[in-house]
Amino acid sequence: MKEAAYARHLLASLGCDAPVTAEDRHPAVAWAESGAMALTGDAAGPAEICPVPLASCAAGALAALGALAGERFSFDGAQLLGERAAIFGLGRQGAVSPGGSCRLLPCADGWLALNLARPEDRALLPAWLEQEIEFDWPALESALPRYETAPLVERGRLLGLALGPLALPPEDPPAWHRVLMTGPHRAPSKVPLVIDLTGLWAGPLAGHLLGLLGARVVKVESLRRPDGARLGPAAFYDLLNAGKASVALDFAGDEGRAQLRALLDVADIVLESARPRALEQLGIDAAALVAARPGLSWVSLTGYGRMPPQSGWVAFGDDAAVAAGLSALLPRFAGRPIFCADAVADPLTGLHAALAAWHSWLDGQSRLIALSLHEVTAHCCSVTAPADPAEWEDMLDYAGIAAAAPYARPVAGAARPLGADTAEILAALRC
Repeated sequence: MKEAAYARHLLASLGCDAPVTAEDRHPAVAWAESGAMALTGDAAGPAEICPVPLASCAAGALAALGALAGERFSFDGAQLLGERAAIFGLGRQGAVSPGGSCRLLPCADGWLALNLARPEDRALLPAWLEQEIEFDWPALESALPRYETAPLVERGRLLGLALGPLALPPEDPPAWHRVLMTGPHRAPSKVPLVIDLTGLWAGPLAGHLLGLLGARVVKVESLRRPDGARLGPAAFYDLLNAGKASVALDFAGDEGRAQLRALLDVADIVLESARPRALEQLGIDAAALVAARPGLSWVSLTGYGRMPPQSGWVAFGDDAAVAAGLSALLPRFAGRPIFCADAVADPLTGLHAALAAWHSWLDGQSRLIALSLHEVTAHCCSVTAPADPAEWEDMLDYAGIAAAAPYARPVAGAARPLGADTAEILAALRC
């Protein structure tokens, strides 16, 4: 499926028929030009073909968003797949994710992706394996073949580890987004106010794209636990968050929680990426707000969805993509699976979330919309049947097209310091 066809597919699923302006590239060409192909494969081997139109899905999602907004973006949606790697200086590493925190490990009856992105995850390993073990990747790789995959995944998810089994994509594509409930309608405001409660990559990318369309975006963070992306290279954080106002609140106190609720009460679009129970602990009931507020579009981004037990599962872009089927589709690598690009479920989900949010705001009906890293990626994996990778490789060779290096757009400016706009925003919105 080419990018224009995928854009029309997404718009049709939203009940829209806006005219689409998009390139008509072959999916293999889009993949090679995106920078994601260069991130797929062994460091010492060739860049790998992805036999499903993953880059075309990314480009098509951006084209669909532009069609809804009546604008054409000046950049290629497929190239967003490689932006983090370009800024971080990452490359392909086979069974190790480009970022290095996630690995594909063999078990007694299969493979799983284990992501130890947070320092506290390592302390959970003895409970996970039910034996004393120090954190060491070679030791884990030696230990796991004694365990079956399903119990490891079940126990790991209960403990809060980000992990997923190597799986094939579903035969029927799951919905790329789910409208869980609707509420009252109102005419859309001229400029939507977006309250962005998200962190890392997928959610901030969605807020960034909405900002490029003219939305007023307010990034709201916890004073005690701000967006973890602030700890990485400033260029990546700035790329996704420049232009957003910064509000920082103490969610542990009554005043901070009241201020958060007041901000949500004036929002047109809310983007959030917390597990549902986290907001519930702050006294925030998304369903109740959607039912009461005409025109409120609440967009929830999770690893696996908002319904139990999946609502409690932790996921990051690399492990979610493996569980969605991407690694199982890749054609070759000495008989063992490899990662597909860099945390690719994140930018894919961010692109689709921006589309869902903008459509809902334009329509004017309040909605609780759920997207998950797993389902968006599985949708992209299964929207068309996998191609013969050899045929796609031959086509690229014949056309003389090589895998392009990952590319990042120039940073437009610096993101606001944490909480720089708190007082001004609260006063202006009378929160």
